[in-house]
Amino acid sequence: MTSNRQYDLILLGPTGYTGRLCAEHIVQNLPTDLKWAIAGRSAQKIEAIAQELKALNPDRLHPDVLVVQLKSTELNELVQKTRLVINCVGPYHLYSTPVVEACAVNGTHYVDATGETPWVKSIIEKYHETAKVNGAIMIPCSGVESVPADILAWALVKRVRENLSSPTRQIDSTIKEMKSSGASGGTISTILTTFEAFSMSDLSKSMTPFSLAASPPPKKVPGESILEKLLGARSIRDLGTVTTSPSGICDMTIVHRSSSLMPELYGPHFFFHQFLSVRNALIGVAIHIGFLIAVSLLALPPVRWLVRKFVFAPGSGPTKEDSANDLLEYHAIATADNPSAQRVFGKITYHGGLYPFTGLLLAEAAMVILNDEEKIRKVSRGGIVTPATLGQDYVDRLERVGCKIETKVFQY
Repeated sequence: MTSNRQYDLILLGPTGYTGRLCAEHIVQNLPTDLKWAIAGRSAQKIEAIAQELKALNPDRLHPDVLVVQLKSTELNELVQKTRLVINCVGPYHLYSTPVVEACAVNGTHYVDATGETPWVKSIIEKYHETAKVNGAIMIPCSGVESVPADILAWALVKRVRENLSSPTRQIDSTIKEMKSSGASGGTISTILTTFEAFSMSDLSKSMTPFSLAASPPPKKVPGESILEKLLGARSIRDLGTVTTSPSGICDMTIVHRSSSLMPELYGPHFFFHQFLSVRNALIGVAIHIGFLIAVSLLALPPVRWLVRKFVFAPGSGPTKEDSANDLLEYHAIATADNPSAQRVFGKITYHGGLYPFTGLLLAEAAMVILNDEEKIRKVSRGGIVTPATLGQDYVDRLERVGCKIETKVFQY
């Protein structure tokens, strides 16, 4: 269905902050004979990006420039030209539902960098079956939310299967270290507009750990004590003191979707929990309570108006110089679902800016799909799936471009 199309991929939204970084990674790291295009609403802005990309690597096949408005007719014509779309047009809940629809209807593969769980829930409900029938592999949340958590969980589950001949009962994961030069304007805009676009009821429904799962949750999941629920902080063996992670809900919903799409790998009782590492319990409690207060305040329109006055505008963000020393490191513990309850430790590490990292994650995910779509479709069953369905090929590509993933079995 897709083999005779004009392009291998089209990058939609290259003039945005993340889109430009993704385009730069494509130019500097993907095959030089890749047939690709960049597309957006302003011909002048896209042409300027195209010239910048040519200067980065004059020896490669340069992208065509396509102008498209985010309307069904134009988007259908656009996606019919390509095997895959990398979508960097956010906030996704405001602009990108027509893009998802066009790709699902036309059997065009798709990746994006959203972390907007309510929106992801809505597009799964509307377009998963359509995409599946038409042969499209569609993977939202293919950026910092939620690739590190999802691919590390996959690597751990795989290690438990291979070394311990067991499914996995539980994974506790934590952001061990995050040095960031700050959020982009697009990220802040997404957070603010999410509170305006979705009702509190919709937000609440999407914030449960299994809200995106493809099957009912296990009958028994690990519980939390009243103190843990109230205060957030707790201690986990070999992970130390942890607390509520602001990105935890997105990560948990995606990992649980992965486990429900690949139950033969993860097992019937699998449960995943995402945390944030802290130095001590007092800091953990403060972060947990502060997060709850922040969410409550952002529900108020005057607070959102005030926040907009002091943050980057959409399309801008930290400079490369500012983010050169950024670092992201996740640690996780997987427990086998057998009487011995053996444990496996995992770690994923990336040194560098988190937004360039997102651009990298998008581009490399696209290449895995383009190189082996039949294998991925067999593993995931197709439709709207997750980064983990890309498997070992994705792990290998990420390691070649600076993202280190490690697992080891504890001997006690």
